[in-house]
Amino acid sequence: MRIHSDLSGILVLDKEIGMSSMRAVEIARRRAGRAKAGHAGTLDPLATGVLIIAFGKATKAIDLLMATEKRYETDVDLSAFTATDDREGERREIAVATPPTHASVQAALRGFLGEIDQRPPAFSAIHIDGKRAYQIARKASPDDAPIEIPARKVLVHEIALLAYEWPIARVAIRSGKGFYVRSLARDLGLALGTGGHCITLRRTAVGPFTAEMAHRLEDLPESIDSTCVLELDAALAMITPPQPTASPVDPR
Repeated sequence: MRIHSDLSGILVLDKEIGMSSMRAVEIARRRAGRAKAGHAGTLDPLATGVLIIAFGKATKAIDLLMATEKRYETDVDLSAFTATDDREGERREIAVATPPTHASVQAALRGFLGEIDQRPPAFSAIHIDGKRAYQIARKASPDDAPIEIPARKVLVHEIALLAYEWPIARVAIRSGKGFYVRSLARDLGLALGTGGHCITLRRTAVGPFTAEMAHRLEDLPESIDSTCVLELDAALAMITPPQPTASPVDPR
């Protein structure tokens, strides 16, 4: 990658629907004079919200940024499953004689609090034998056995049912690294005996960086400069809690 700019810092972007995370980085990098760039955590093309883009020396902090908590809001359709666990895949309708109650959905969601085992979606960027899972899934024929990705430990700090009217449950999540909201939608359906897939997904925060402080690509200038980004030290100060100062020693 040929570097033309020495821009360094963190851009908090509000990614639009339909755009891949890498495409968003490519556009931002071009506007930043071909500065070195990377992002701290992929957002699906059908998802919107906070995407952290690091430029220059700030790319060295990507792992630290990725390790921060994430906040999401999603609308889960409980009437069907899909192969992709979102609305991109073909619907597989599930007959539900009696829709679950509001209380039942709340109770099922509580089962996902804390450290849980979660199986990533078949259509994900997880590596399997050197290939991305979604690459294998897209090439598979209908007769092929579904991809079985091993479950992983993930941490859910908070989960709440914001609204519910069958078949749509609106859910808010605060999670740790590696959590898949699409997997939650699928697993919620399995827990309720219904279907389950995301029809909307928005990441509202990455650590302290919120959607309210994010820029949309359409609002950014054609030439991104230091006025558009957070300096690395300032960004790190936001995610690193201040260290307690030692109490002064009483000489008496």
